[in-house]
Amino acid sequence: MTETITVHELAKISRQLILWNQHPAGSYVACPLFSHYGFSWLRDGSFIAYAMDIAGEKDSAGRFYEWVRRVLDRQKDRVEQLLHKHANGETIAQHEFLHTRYHLDGRDDDHSEWGHFQLDGYGAWLWGVAEHWKRTGIDELPESFRSSVELTIRYLCAFWKQPNFDCWEERNDQIHPSTLACIYGGLSSIHRFVHMPEIADVVNDIRLFLLEHCIHPEKKYFVKSIRPAADSNSYDIGFEGVDASLMWLAQPFQVFGVDHAIMNATLAELEARLKSADGGVRRYVGDEYYGGGEWILLTAWYGWIDYSAGQYEQAAESLQWIARQADAWGRLPEQVFHSLASKDTYEQWVHRWGTPATPLLWSHAMYLVLYSQLYG
Repeated sequence: MTETITVHELAKISRQLILWNQHPAGSYVACPLFSHYGFSWLRDGSFIAYAMDIAGEKDSAGRFYEWVRRVLDRQKDRVEQLLHKHANGETIAQHEFLHTRYHLDGRDDDHSEWGHFQLDGYGAWLWGVAEHWKRTGIDELPESFRSSVELTIRYLCAFWKQPNFDCWEERNDQIHPSTLACIYGGLSSIHRFVHMPEIADVVNDIRLFLLEHCIHPEKKYFVKSIRPAADSNSYDIGFEGVDASLMWLAQPFQVFGVDHAIMNATLAELEARLKSADGGVRRYVGDEYYGGGEWILLTAWYGWIDYSAGQYEQAAESLQWIARQADAWGRLPEQVFHSLASKDTYEQWVHRWGTPATPLLWSHAMYLVLYSQLYG
């Protein structure tokens, strides 16, 4: 840590780090110095591109969305086969679905055992590209994007209720409200550009599904995950506690406002269980990845929520906390270990993979998002 980097200097460093680590093809590497993260995720990348848009680097954001468009255009036959199987009631194995991350040049990541079946990135991409078009004054769907956008919409409308890995690449037998938030946000945002009748129906169904199945029966907050029950007609709670990614239900996807009773209770539970006395935010209780430390991007999200609720001083405190986590070069890690749940587990991960990923572009991106809220 260093005390010499100001919040303004860190914003400049963050923007430059992201630009330096954008592949010529347009993709953003998740972390250039952490071998397991040497790929581009649609989810992380869409939030990074959003941050670049609001930081004034619209060309950078546009190049990322174009990269995803090319990736998806190459996946057309694969998606059509999946939709055909789905329409015929055929079983689809999880490895058959689209991947969550790709090589920086757009190739499939076919040779790793990563938790690939994740739907959140495809929803986030629809949301991100729609935001990009609005910010750049585009009022109609660009014809070059028609095939990839409509394909993604059909894919999400068909499989939104399918159990898949969450945003942390865990619990692939469950359904996650944060994933549903990404899908909801993507379909809601893209609807102004694509008038497919199924969009409105699925958006409405997702919101009703969350209210009917994803609330703790006693404490009345949104839970981290649910799983299909044995009778296939109902759902059981998969994880009773909250996950910090539940903030996505409010920001940026606006499934529920921060003043909605269930959302408000969720945020209160999150603060009580996941925010440390130091000010950082952890993922969830029982997290074992690097001992369950405090995540930079989640702390920025918490500040974003505070700002949207008019709690400007608290939002500024989150920004300052993040700035204190930067190293001497202004690089932000994925997580820090000030309030670890398990020091032994942290050491095991360090022995296995090395120290936590630094610099994590998603951390820098979310810092830029919160910074833009406070400083314009």
